[in-house]
Amino acid sequence: MKSLFWFIIAAFAEIAGCYAFWMIFRLQKGLTPLIWGLPALILFAFALTRIDAAQAGRVYAAYSAIYLIASLIWMRGIEGVSPDRWDMIGSGICLIGAAVIILTPR
Repeated sequence: MKSLFWFIIAAFAEIAGCYAFWMIFRLQKGLTPLIWGLPALILFAFALTRIDAAQAGRVYAAYSAIYLIASLIWMRGIEGVSPDRWDMIGSGICLIGAAVIILTPR
């Protein structure tokens, strides 16, 4: 449960940090978004180091599923665009792939 907390923090921090750059370069909002974007990216990197796992690669694989869900929530909540059926189908495929990596007995 502790890992899920850090995965969620990492996902939204990464999206927020990257969205700051999206605002600067795509939406022409000036440099002000860096005030929160850079700390968000630092929080993202820190949060991933809090995950209890022996291999970073598996952490990133597990994180990808959380990131995917967070991205669609961000798109709906912040950008006001609802995911379409292809977003949902693609998400399902990715979640199955991440589950295979995460849940396979080692």
